[in-house]
Amino acid sequence: MAGGAEKRNPCEARAAAPKNTPMTDPTLERYRQSIDNIDAALVFILAERFKVTQAVGRYKAEAQLPPADPGREEAQIERLRGLAEQAQLDPEFSEKFLRFIIDEVIRHHEKAQRT
Repeated sequence: MAGGAEKRNPCEARAAAPKNTPMTDPTLERYRQSIDNIDAALVFILAERFKVTQAVGRYKAEAQLPPADPGREEAQIERLRGLAEQAQLDPEFSEKFLRFIIDEVIRHHEKAQRT
């Protein structure tokens, strides 16, 4: 080839890669397993939280209460921002995450009001 560059078979390049590539590095795999475990726990915790908030939505509908409670929401955000700071987690991120959850809960509560 021109310029002395050889064309390599991609399979040969993979075979020549060091043994501890990012895909097989045991330390990285342990970290990833921990992340996977935490992600699973988050999913189950969120599922439990939504079971409770759906019960709250049904109760609010039966009691003819509004689906949203802005005062409670703001208090929760402030509380979670404080917890985030204690946990050395970005408070802005925690607020965005909680607002996303609150918006979804309110959507469920509004749906309960209509049924």
